[in-house]
Parts: sequence; C-alpha cells; structure tokens
Amino acid sequence: MKFNLSMWRKAVTVMPRIENDDWKGLDFISKWLISTRFAAIVMTIISVLIAGILAYRVGSVNLLIWLALMVSLIFAHATNNLVNDLVDYKTGIDRENYYRDQYGPQPLERGFKTMAGQLVYAGINGAVALGLGIVLVFYRGGLTPYLLGFGAFFVLFYTFPLKYFALGELALLVVWGPLMIGGGYYVLTEVWSWEVVIASLPFALGVTATLLGKHIDKFELDKAKHVYTLPVVIGEAAARVLALVLVVLQFVIVAYLIIVGYFTPVLAIVALSIPSFVKNMVSMYRHPKPDGKPEWYPDDAWPLWFVGSAFVFTRRFGGLFIVGVLADTLIRRIFM
Repeated sequence: MKFNLSMWRKAVTVMPRIENDDWKGLDFISKWLISTRFAAIVMTIISVLIAGILAYRVGSVNLLIWLALMVSLIFAHATNNLVNDLVDYKTGIDRENYYRDQYGPQPLERGFKTMAGQLVYAGINGAVALGLGIVLVFYRGGLTPYLLGFGAFFVLFYTFPLKYFALGELALLVVWGPLMIGGGYYVLTEVWSWEVVIASLPFALGVTATLLGKHIDKFELDKAKHVYTLPVVIGEAAARVLALVLVVLQFVIVAYLIIVGYFTPVLAIVALSIPSFVKNMVSMYRHPKPDGKPEWYPDDAWPLWFVGSAFVFTRRFGGLFIVGVLADTLIRRIFM
C-alpha cells in the first residue's frame, strides 16, 4: 500500500473532509490520523513538550521515558476521541450532525467503520496508552499510578457523563494543565511542583477556551438534544464572555510568573499573539454567530464559527509559549 504523505501533512494541521471512496483508498496511518482527529492531538504533543522542557530546566531528562510519556498520552487522547465518537453515535448525538462533520468526518456516521470495528480500534489505541502507562508506573512509582488512574478516568468518562453535565470544560483544564504538564513533569523528575502546575495553566486555558468555542457553536443542537455543556447551562452570551476571560487569564498568569521570577522576561514573547487574539477572538466573540455565512468566511469552515477562531489563536499562543519556555530554559541552564 502506498503511503499518502500529503494526507498525513493535511491531517496533522486540519480535519480533512473526505468521502467513503476516499477513505477506502487511504493507507492505515492516514486513516488513524483522520479517525483520531490528530490535528487536535497536536495540543497534547505541545503539553508533553512543555513538561519535558520544564523538567530539563531542573536537570537532565531521560529521553526514552519522555518518549514513552509522549506516545502514551498521544494514544490516550486518540482513544478518548474514538470513544467520544462511539458514544455520541450510539446515543444519537452525532446522527446527521452537520457540526460534527465540519471538524472531522464521523467514521460511524459516514459508514467508514462499524460499531464493532470502532470499539476494537478504540481498544487497541487504549491498550497502547495503558501499556506504556504501566511501564511508567513501574519506572517511577510514587504518584504515577494515581496520575494514570486519573488519566484513564478522563479518557473513559469525558464523553459521558462529564461533557453532558457541564464538566467537560473543567475536565480539559485539569487534563491539559495539571495532569499532562504537572504530571508529566513529575514522571520525568519525581517531583510534584505547584509552580509547574501554575505554569501549565496558560496553555491549558487556551485548550479549554477552544472547547468552549466548539460548545458555543453547538449551543442550539446540544440544547435540543439535552447535552448540558457549560454554554447550555450558563447561556450562549455568558459563554462567549467566559471564553475571552479564559484567554485574558493566559496572559495574566504568564505576567505573574515573570513577576515572581519563575520565568524570565523572555516569556513576554507570548504578547506577539495578542493581535491574533484581537483578530480571531475578540472581534468574533463580541457578537452572536450570524444566521448565515458571511461572504468572506471560508465555505469549508461554516457553520463552525467560534471554535475555528479559538483554535487558530491557541495554536499561535501555544507555539510562542513553547518558544518562550525553551528560551527561558536555555538562558537558565547556560547563564544562571
């Protein structure tokens, strides 16, 4: 089978929209990247990168352990996305769901896979994540079994009941911050650091704001299907304000960490993402989504509105945050 490298590149950056005939001709890696929504898994990769850099800042890092952590969390996120599709299809949430198809084809809804096939696929991905997690437990011990347990809980129960009862956003904040970055730091250093937990929040808040944007886009659909996401509970307008507040907090926490000396002023580089925040979020989140697609808006992005703008900003901020953390680490290792 010929590997489709162009599809790999596409699936890493966006959620490709494909039909059944396209799917049949894809190699197994392309199918995995698409069905697991790898473009979103990139946010997990960023979290593990941050954990590794912060660990390197205080000492050497075992590269094999870091790689095991990276692969384990990638497959854990993949498993969560597969389980999410399985549960939402089974409960009817994704049936004829125009919004869901806009951020990646639903393999079950599109007929790419059967229920049994999806279940097996999720099981295989979960087994890889769990197997590497057990290796890390034997390597590190201490808090690692508890971190593994918390991770497994969120993988299995994010879709239901957490997402259905306004806890999905909080779950993401915990997972992409304290659990992935703080927990990853612990696995690499054997030290639990509350400073690292605080340092994890700027990126985790961006991931949370992105999810909030997705749930705002799906507000009416979720409300009609009795999926009580946070926007459904607090209202669409309040959710838009909350999303902006979460992003502002990203900058506030970075400023705090610079002031207290945890980071050097080089982290001020994240300010370069402010124009993206203003352009991609403030201008759009100030008003409800328009009833129809504006002429300037990309055809292949509609009816998604808020999640796309938040995703663009989060990637911008996350990239600058990693550059800043890496520069800060090198400054400290070389000059301090």
